Amino acid sequence: MCDSALPTGAFAHTFGMETYLQRGTVHDEATFQEWLAQFVDHQLVYADGLAVRLTAEACAAPGTGTGTGTGTGTGTGTGTGEDAQSGIDFLIELDGLMYAQALPSQVRQAGLTMGKRLLDIGRLSLPGPCLESYAALVDAGTCHGHQAIAFGLIGTDHGVPATSLVSAYLFSTVTALMQNAVRGIPIGQNAGQRVLGVMRSHVTRAEARIAQLTLDDLGAVSPGLEIAQMQHETQRARMFMS
Repeated sequence: MCDSALPTGAFAHTFGMETYLQRGTVHDEATFQEWLAQFVDHQLVYADGLAVRLTAEACAAPGTGTGTGTGTGTGTGTGTGEDAQSGIDFLIELDGLMYAQALPSQVRQAGLTMGKRLLDIGRLSLPGPCLESYAALVDAGTCHGHQAIAFGLIGTDHGVPATSLVSAYLFSTVTALMQNAVRGIPIGQNAGQRVLGVMRSHVTRAEARIAQLTLDDLGAVSPGLEIAQMQHETQRARMFMS
């Protein structure tokens, strides 16, 4: 799931970085590293990163999978049907909040497009009960299908702890953005690797912050980043879709 070559479409998105490229704000290794740190701290932490953790915790709770429950629904272990329904209701709520909090249309669409691709890949290569429950909700039109939620469900279905999932998601996103910066700025491959090296400790700190957040913090992202993402829609020339 963390392979940069995974065909989710991440290579086509900078999540607003291209706007900063056009302005000249991001133009070399140092300025890209600064932008990337701000993106992680002020958007990824409060949106996708938090959603991965909340998803993993909801899926790991008793009664939210599709094992043998004791009630009328399906659950894991001794979970009841009510537990299973509660887990489904939470996924529906989180999916709706993730859709609503992504104000820039390109970012919102990117999350959905990449999410549906990840759902398809997960169902094909890494199927599991929580993922299948979510996919059914997406197929029925009840949920939109977001990448962070799909990622959290795939990992939890296969026993990956929430903390590891958050770290993996953050770093895979950072890696994808680095590769796009190598092409878009452009900076050299060695420069990109140096940025990744610096970002390792940054991701660790971001993971620790996410562990302290609650659902109420979801969407508390930087207005400056959102404005740049909105402005990307009307750039005269674009290399990327967001």
